[in-house]
Amino acid sequence: QLQLVESGGGLVQPGGSLRLSCAASGFTLEHSAIGWFRQAPGKEREGVSYISSNSRSIKYSDSVKGRFTISRDNAKNTVFLQMNSLKPEDTAVYYCAAADADFVLRVLSRDEYAYWGQGTRVTVSS
Repeated sequence: QLQLVESGGGLVQPGGSLRLSCAASGFTLEHSAIGWFRQAPGKEREGVSYISSNSRSIKYSDSVKGRFTISRDNAKNTVFLQMNSLKPEDTAVYYCAAADADFVLRVLSRDEYAYWGQGTRVTVSS
């Protein structure tokens, strides 16, 4: 069974950090581009970050650029999202998604990704 599982979410104060993980089971991520998305209450799901299968292409949305870092460890079949300097507006459920390709063109578009995890909740509040 193909599955993506996110972990690492939680409650953090503004200015704090969290590291999200996205682990795959039932398939290898080695040849999959990965996207991180988030969905805040009452808002549409938006793309946050992207990494190609070989890590040579990395993209961020303007809202997180300079604060978030995406990385991957193909040997561990896991992708990470390091989130620093968190703000209340970063509060959302965060999802990872895998594409059936080493890279995609519309890197922050949901339509490019075939497999989705169930999400992990991040709350930034004092």
